[in-house]
Amino acid sequence: MDVVLEANARDVAAAEASGTAPSFVDRLRLDPSRIEGMASALDEIAVQADPVGEVAEERIRPNGLRVARQRIPLGVVCMIYEARPNVTSDAAALALRSGNAVLLKGGSAAARSNAAIGALLREAIADSGLPADAVIQLEPSDREGLRTLLGLDDLIDVVIPRGGSGLIRYVSEHSRIPVIRHFEGVCHVYLHSDAPRERALSIVVNAKAQRPSVCNAAETLLVHADAVDGVLGPLVDALHDAGVRLHACDRTLSRLPAHPALTPATDEDWGREYLSLDLAVRIVDSLEEATDHIARHGSGHTEAIITDSIAASREFIDRVGSSCVMVNASTRFADGGELGLGAEMGISTSRLHAYGPMGARELTTTRFVVTGDGHVR
Repeated sequence: MDVVLEANARDVAAAEASGTAPSFVDRLRLDPSRIEGMASALDEIAVQADPVGEVAEERIRPNGLRVARQRIPLGVVCMIYEARPNVTSDAAALALRSGNAVLLKGGSAAARSNAAIGALLREAIADSGLPADAVIQLEPSDREGLRTLLGLDDLIDVVIPRGGSGLIRYVSEHSRIPVIRHFEGVCHVYLHSDAPRERALSIVVNAKAQRPSVCNAAETLLVHADAVDGVLGPLVDALHDAGVRLHACDRTLSRLPAHPALTPATDEDWGREYLSLDLAVRIVDSLEEATDHIARHGSGHTEAIITDSIAASREFIDRVGSSCVMVNASTRFADGGELGLGAEMGISTSRLHAYGPMGARELTTTRFVVTGDGHVR
């Protein structure tokens, strides 16, 4: 652990000295607790069932042919990511569990941390009798170097970029290799007309303030007009106490004039991934208006509804197209570890070939295996 902490401390010091945003530094920083979490994720992945070879579906055709769909690895996965040195160990473990080889290309800000973690992983892989080159760590490079890598479609089967919007767009525009995008987390929490006050306070404060620098933190709060009287004031107070700045619509400002937590929202606030203690808030007149807002401004990541109505929760689930939908739970549960995957390559906002948190199974595809008895066509 010491060698990783020492390397990470140097990365964090360099980032802070260069004036890097606090949210980025938080994603970069490791401490003993976070390293223990990384190790626990590796242990959990190690005991998972091997998805490779699993028969996902099998049927017998009228002519007697037995048709099965069997899981196989994707092949060579190239993981391109910024900050988040824990991705180094998560991606390596998930790739090995699913029978893939992986190229790890972390950003320059975490170069020392990634190198220390990667060296330990390769040593452990070799000690276990597996080829160490199943996990290869690439040096950070400029965009031209990245562009060259993205042209190696004869060697690499899939690229998974995870980071800021600039990185995702660059990879998507220049890659000759299929890309599974892990884009922004513009996550919404919607308080329905019957949202219980205490539940709303607990979930919203957790979704925004528990760790605001990550992609599954809430960025917009939508409040049904019928819930305003019972919920809005206490909730704004609770968020203010947690240090959150609220970028509020005109209706919210008129209900709570001169509240120190509120500032007028601009058009840019809707659909913005703050990654900080900032939250946009808007009053809506219906569940339909809330889901229309999400459709216009969301990123397909995670949305949550707080309600006691089964009908409302079902309608919300049906109307929202995001990769994760939470009912009476914080958006912070949109995480591979929390959802039983052990860890995640990231949270895919592409619908092909995976959607949402990607674990080992999402790093496989299926092929047809057909068994006959002398069948001809």
